[in-house]
Amino acid sequence: MKLSGRTDIGAPVAYVFDFLSDFEGWERSAMRRGADVHRTDKLRVPGIGMTWQARFAWRGKERQVQVRLKRMDRPGNIALDFDGPSVEGFVNIELVELAAKRTRMLMQVEVRPRTLAARLFLQSLKLAKAKVQKRYDGRLAGIARDIEARFAGQPTL
Repeated sequence: MKLSGRTDIGAPVAYVFDFLSDFEGWERSAMRRGADVHRTDKLRVPGIGMTWQARFAWRGKERQVQVRLKRMDRPGNIALDFDGPSVEGFVNIELVELAAKRTRMLMQVEVRPRTLAARLFLQSLKLAKAKVQKRYDGRLAGIARDIEARFAGQPTL
């Protein structure tokens, strides 16, 4: 199943990239929501090859997924792969500078099933694609609002 969306953000492209590549912040955010996230690589600075092991409860079951940073091209692209017992896929984020303080974020997610149960679940999501897409767009808009709010609170130089 593929989902894609875009949103415009009232912040410079470099600021948006820094926000999205704050991997420790994303780890803390996932842990606040009940996930167990552990970094599994030995890299000292953020870069290609970073990996995480995540466990979380979803739909009444314990889920596990390994996430790997595949691409990080400052300030335009971030790509992640994820791999679990029942699903695999990727997330691709592209940032386009529209103006000095305006950035367009394009995000694509693809999830592929590995098991029959996952295939049936993804098929049910495809049947409700409009609702799923609306929720996805809402989450992208929420991320954009968070970035804009944090940028507005930054002191100017």
